[in-house]
Amino acid sequence: MLFAPKEKGQGLVEYAIIIALVAIVVIAVMNLLGPKIGNTFSSINNSLP
Repeated sequence: MLFAPKEKGQGLVEYAIIIALVAIVVIAVMNLLGPKIGNTFSSINNSLP
């Protein structure tokens, strides 16, 4: 254990990479589904009195 590498910041970097990948997926999904969701809400809003 005297020569064990320090892995203190490794967990933080891994979490940052995971968060970045999740953000990229969310942005891609919103770009694909955004207009459809907007049209759905607009049609619901127009059908309300």
